[in-house]
Amino acid sequence: MKNKIDLNNIPNHVGIIMDGNGRWAEQRGKLRTFGHENSIQSVKDSIVGCKELGIPYMTLYVFSSENWNRPKKEIDSLMRLLHNNLKDSLEEIHNKNVKIIAIGEIEKFPVVIQKRLFLFIKKTENNTSMTLVLALSYGSREEIIRATKIIAKKVYMGNITLEDINFSFFQNHLYTKKIPDVDLIIRTSGEQRISNFLLWQSAYAELYFTNVLWPDFRKKDFFEAIINYQKRRRRFGKVI
Repeated sequence: MKNKIDLNNIPNHVGIIMDGNGRWAEQRGKLRTFGHENSIQSVKDSIVGCKELGIPYMTLYVFSSENWNRPKKEIDSLMRLLHNNLKDSLEEIHNKNVKIIAIGEIEKFPVVIQKRLFLFIKKTENNTSMTLVLALSYGSREEIIRATKIIAKKVYMGNITLEDINFSFFQNHLYTKKIPDVDLIIRTSGEQRISNFLLWQSAYAELYFTNVLWPDFRKKDFFEAIINYQKRRRRFGKVI
């Protein structure tokens, strides 16, 4: 399938909404957490797919700000899984020359996870093959409000004027200020919405929805999304 992909028309940044873990587990008569536990290979395949195609940025919607509203038992399981994955995958990710960064309200996580995450970020900060962005306790509305408050405070303190605020200035106050806008958003499980994910950054993103549940998502599914993306005519509001 890779031979069907035009390597001269590769997205610069792909975002993935990893959906369907719960349904995947329920179909097998298991608890929802079973689906989360069996989604690691999907992440690995997506990373390999990006590296093989030369895609420099990928953002994974790991844990949304709304996910804190899930049952405590499921949240506790997700926290253990996140901590263990950060611990177990550090050397593998580092050896693949992948740089890790995180966006979101990281301070809401248990301290042990924060420490493990910052260790991961520090260890991989000089890696160059691609950048993997982990959206953790992330919500785009919160991100936009946060940026607005920071800018408003600068205006109030007299550090800037209203005339200083433009598209670039605002963008530089987002979590993603050092990350290019997303070109392609992939959502698994058949749901067709973006669920508060990179709202500002996806103004001209192409959207791809697949019925594949996230634990079943493999490199071939990732390549199918890229092939579909390459069939789109991206006009960015202009007439071509």
